[in-house]
Amino acid sequence: MENNKLKVAELFAGVGGFRLGLEKNNNFKVVWSNQWEPSTKIQHASMVYEERFGKKNHSNEDINIVVTRNVEEIPDHDILVGGFPCQDYSVATTLHNSKGLKGKKGVLWWSIHKILESKKNKPTYLFLENVDRLLKSPAKQRGRDFAVMLQSLNDLGYAVEWRVINAAEYGMPQRRRRVFFIGYHKSTEAYRRIQKSNKTNWLTEEGTIANAFPVVRTNSVQEVELKGDLVEITNNFNKNGKSSPFQNTGLLIKGKVYTTKTEPYYNGEKTVLADVLQNGEVTPEFFIDENDKPKWEYLKGAKTIERKSPDGFVYKYSEGGMIYPDASDNASRTIITGEGGKSPSRFKHVIVSDRGLRRLTPIELERLNMFPDNHTKLDGITDTKRAFFMGNALVVGVIEKIGEELFKKIIQFEYA
Repeated sequence: MENNKLKVAELFAGVGGFRLGLEKNNNFKVVWSNQWEPSTKIQHASMVYEERFGKKNHSNEDINIVVTRNVEEIPDHDILVGGFPCQDYSVATTLHNSKGLKGKKGVLWWSIHKILESKKNKPTYLFLENVDRLLKSPAKQRGRDFAVMLQSLNDLGYAVEWRVINAAEYGMPQRRRRVFFIGYHKSTEAYRRIQKSNKTNWLTEEGTIANAFPVVRTNSVQEVELKGDLVEITNNFNKNGKSSPFQNTGLLIKGKVYTTKTEPYYNGEKTVLADVLQNGEVTPEFFIDENDKPKWEYLKGAKTIERKSPDGFVYKYSEGGMIYPDASDNASRTIITGEGGKSPSRFKHVIVSDRGLRRLTPIELERLNMFPDNHTKLDGITDTKRAFFMGNALVVGVIEKIGEELFKKIIQFEYA
C-alpha cells in the first residue's frame, strides 16, 4: 500500500471499466495496465484507454509476450485485476518433464498464472471477472475449466470467493450476468479469517462479496474436494456428471470448495432503460428506416428455421419472440458486441422515441454500463466500434461496490 492506496495491475483492460470502478473511491491506484487485441491491427481499445488515463505505465503488447520475457516488467502491486477471456483452461504435461504442466497455447488464464507463480513479490489479492458459463464449461465435463482454475490458484496459495452477479438485480441499468472472484493470498489476515470462519456465514454475510451484494441462501452448502494435480483434474473432473457441482456462490480454501445457491436481496432504487436515454439529442442515423421495419420485426419475432448440420443432417431450429420494441420501464437486456451499426438484428436494442423507433446511441450504451458519457469517443473510433467496446465491457457499478468492500476488509483485517 502506498499513500493509503492499494496498488493495482489491470490486465485485459479494454477501455478501463475496472479502473473506473476502483479509482472512483480513491482507495486504489492503477500502477500498470495491459490491453492487447490479438485480432485487430489498430488497437482501438488501447487508444481509448491511453486517451482517458494516459500512456504512462500502460502496455499495449500481448501479455503472453510480456510475462514470457520478464514478469518483473510488471511493477509490484497489491491487487491483480482483470476480466480475462473465457477459453479452454485444460493442461497437459510437458514432453521434457512429467511434472511440468503446460497450459493450452494462447490461453490467457496461464499468463495470469505465470505472474502469480513467478513474481518475487506476489499480489496479495485478486479481483477477476468472467462470463458465468465458466462455472459449467465444457459441455462434456461440466465445471472442469473452473476446477482447473481454482486448483491452480489453490496451488499458488490463494483462497477464492466467487459469485455470479446480475447487475440489474441490484438496481443497475443492465441485465448483465457475470461471475466475479476475489482471491486472498495465504499471507493475508483475510485468508486466516476465512480458514477459521463458518463457511456459510462467509458466503452469505461476512465475505467481501456478501457485504457488497447481500443475498439470501436457498439451499444447503455443498462441499467439493479438488483431487489431484491439474492434469488429473483436466482428465477426470466430473467425467460423467450431468451438471456442474459449482453453484452461483462459493469459496475455495486449502483444496476444499464450499458452494451454494443464493438469491439477491435488494430493495433499493432501480435504474431502468428510460433513465439513461438521451432526449431530443439523437441524430437521424439511429432511427429505423421505414423500409427496414419488416426485417426488424421478422428477426425479433418467433420463428422456426430449417437448418443443416455440417454432416448433412437437416433439423428445425426454433426461437421465441422478443419484446419489441424494448421495454423502457425495466433494466435493459445485455449489450452484445454486435450492438452497433444500422443493419436489422435480433439482438440490438430498439426503443420507442417521440420521433419513432430507434437504436441506442453510444452514450446510452455507455450509461448502461455506468461509464461516463463519451468515455469511448475519440477521433477515428466509429459508433459501431464504441458499441463493440460496451458489448465487451463490464458494469462499472459492480466493480465499484466490490472494490469498496474489499478495501474495507483489507483495512479492517490488516491494519486494525
